[in-house]
Amino acid sequence: MQWIITPVGEELVRGALELEPTRQGLLPHRLPARARAQNTDSRLAMAETQPSGVRLAFRTSATVIELDTHRTKVGYEGLPPLPDGSYDLILDGVPAGAGTVSGGDVLTLDMMSGTGSTQPGAPGTVRFSDLPAGDKNVEIWLPYNETTRLLALRTNAPVSAVPVTRRVWLHHGSSISHGTGAAGPASTWAALAAARAGVELVNLGFSGSALLDPFTSRAMRDTPADLVSVKLGINLVNADLIRLRAFGPAVHGFLDTIREGHPEAPLAVISPLLCPIHEDTPGPGAPDFRDGSLRFRATGDPRAVAEGKLTLRVIRQELARIVAARGDAALFYVDGLSLYGEKDFAAHPLPDALHPDAATHRLVGERFADTVFGDGGPFSG
Repeated sequence: MQWIITPVGEELVRGALELEPTRQGLLPHRLPARARAQNTDSRLAMAETQPSGVRLAFRTSATVIELDTHRTKVGYEGLPPLPDGSYDLILDGVPAGAGTVSGGDVLTLDMMSGTGSTQPGAPGTVRFSDLPAGDKNVEIWLPYNETTRLLALRTNAPVSAVPVTRRVWLHHGSSISHGTGAAGPASTWAALAAARAGVELVNLGFSGSALLDPFTSRAMRDTPADLVSVKLGINLVNADLIRLRAFGPAVHGFLDTIREGHPEAPLAVISPLLCPIHEDTPGPGAPDFRDGSLRFRATGDPRAVAEGKLTLRVIRQELARIVAARGDAALFYVDGLSLYGEKDFAAHPLPDALHPDAATHRLVGERFADTVFGDGGPFSG
């Protein structure tokens, strides 16, 4: 086969804020260097290199595509290995297959001690073959849960960049926005909502790290976007990071910074989905291995709410109050319970008591697209 090798650069990569050249390939970052320099949290450092929402986009008549990458796969001490991350193929907007990459580094984390060790490995290749002939728009969505360095793109026909012509939706949230529990990178609730609404997604969902960090709001301020949303609450509770007195001013400051760069863009504040363990019980949250699998539990004292500790119920009330108090005609409150509430929990319980499964990601994505992007919604048009 006569291969054509196309350099991978900014013209082909969407959803990343920066691309860093490394010895193992081009590393997409979802936070810029300035933000990374101010971060001291190893969990966020890992999460922002996991390319949720990052994809290669190009036009080609190729019938075979190969992508070489060097991945870092995460595992957990005492638990079976996680499935390999999925590379989702989209042709002309329609899902057309998925693949995985073997090899790479394996990072094993001990959730009890917070330590980890890395076993190095070799690069791998994902291959898509027997594709339909003729020109087509191709997207390859990178695994949301594996740090992925891009090495080489090979095709059997030339590749050209595709300009962005759709509205850009910039979103920030926690592990659920990052994608935990989704079937693949194009099936996270945010990716599904973006596809249904016909917009370009830039996903700044960071597992465990939607914590009102000022460097995150500055990154959002400086990222071009037509539509902006922030999903806040669950990490602030399960990290037991902040009290009620500081919560309101911190949210105001976060929104103020975003508004500096997006003064008139529709901006949605999304409160937490239902999570029974934290509805009325504060954090911190903790892993629970008692039944041989990973689950989560809340360890706080409900009586401490009177002293200013946060629960999801308190956060929803405060976010609704803050949005109403700001007097911003382009600022909107989206109740997370309208996306996933008590009736939904009965039909689609959270497998680990914290994160939704693939069917729930689809449910939330469809509801968000229909209510927020649909007729009469804040992102309509």
